[in-house]
Amino acid sequence: MKAKDPLLVLRDEIDAIDNDIMRAINQRARCAQKVGEIKQQLGDASFYRPEREAQVLRRVMSSNQGPIDDEDMARLFRHIMSACLALEKPLRVAFLGPEGTFTQEAALKHFGESAISVPKSAIDEVFREVVAGSCEFGVVPVENSTEGVVSHTLDSFIDSSLHICGEVELRIHQHFLVGVNTSEAKVTRVYSHAQSLAQCRHWLDANYPTIERVAVSSNADAAKRVKGEWNSAAIAGDMSCQLYGLKKLAENIEDRPDNSTRFLVIGQQSVPVSGDDKTSVIVSMRNKPGALHALLEPFYKSGVDLTRVETRPSKDGKWTYVFFIDFVGHRDEPSVENILNALTDESVNLKMLGSYPRAVL
Repeated sequence: MKAKDPLLVLRDEIDAIDNDIMRAINQRARCAQKVGEIKQQLGDASFYRPEREAQVLRRVMSSNQGPIDDEDMARLFRHIMSACLALEKPLRVAFLGPEGTFTQEAALKHFGESAISVPKSAIDEVFREVVAGSCEFGVVPVENSTEGVVSHTLDSFIDSSLHICGEVELRIHQHFLVGVNTSEAKVTRVYSHAQSLAQCRHWLDANYPTIERVAVSSNADAAKRVKGEWNSAAIAGDMSCQLYGLKKLAENIEDRPDNSTRFLVIGQQSVPVSGDDKTSVIVSMRNKPGALHALLEPFYKSGVDLTRVETRPSKDGKWTYVFFIDFVGHRDEPSVENILNALTDESVNLKMLGSYPRAVL
C-alpha cells in the first residue's frame, strides 16, 4: 500500500493544531468575558489592568521554549489580549497624529490592533482628550535616544491631573520616501519632524546636502504632503509609507543604529504593583546651596536606580526649575515610600506622576 505523502501528513497535523488553537483562544475569550461580568457586579470600572497585562506578557516570555522568539510570542499574546478586551469594551486611545506617526505605532504596539486609535494634532490635545474621558488612555512621546527629551510632553504634566500608566519603547527606523511619480534626481526639499531631521542629519549631509529641509508637525504629515508633490521627499517610517502609498529611495537612514523613542501611556487610574515597575515624579526644590545633593541623596542611600533626571524651567519664577525624575520601583514598595518621604521633607513640592510597569516589548 502506497505511503501517504509526508507533506500531507504534516499539513493535516497543522490543521488539527490550528483547530486546537482556535478553541483555546475562544475559551480564553469566554473567561475574559466572565471576568468583565464579575467586575461589573462588583462595581469595578477598571476593565483594563496594565499591571496584569505586563505580568502575562512577562510570563509568556519566560515560559516560551521556542523556536518562536520570545518577543514575537509576546506580540501574539498582545493581539489575543487586545481582541479579548475588545469583547468587553474596545479601548479608545488618543495619540499624537495624524495617522501613520510613530506615536500611533507605539499605541498599537502597547494596546494591540483591536484598540481604537484617535489622532490628535498636538500633545496637549492628547492630554485634554483623556481628561475629558473621551478616550481612556493617551500615548505621547517623551524622549528619543538620539535627540533627547520632548519638552512639550514634560511641560504638559506640570498642570495635569493624569497619571502615567505605562511606557512603550519603539525602535525607530527612518526612511527616505517619495511619491510614485517623483524622480530621485528632481528632489529639492525634504519634509519631516524636526527630531527626525536631526536623527538623519549625517545621512542627509552625505546624500542630499543641498536640498531644503522643512520641519513639519509630524512624519505622517510629511508623508501626506509628499504624496501630492513631484519634487519633494519625506523622512518617515513604514506605517506612513504604507498609509500614503510612497516608495522608499533609501531605508534605515537614521544616523545611529540604536535610535529608539520612549513613549508614555497616560490615563486617569493608578496602577498597582506589577513586579517590575518604574515611578515618575516632579520635584520643585528650594533655591539653596546643596539642593541638588539633597534631591539625589535619598536614592543613593536606598540603592534605588535613577533612570532619568530632566530639568525644566518653573512657571513660579525666573531662574527657578523643576526636576522630572524616573526611577526603578513602585510607590507602594517600602524603599520607594522612604524616598518619597525624604523628598517631601526637602522639596517645595512633590508631584507623583505615577508608578507603572516597565516596558515589556
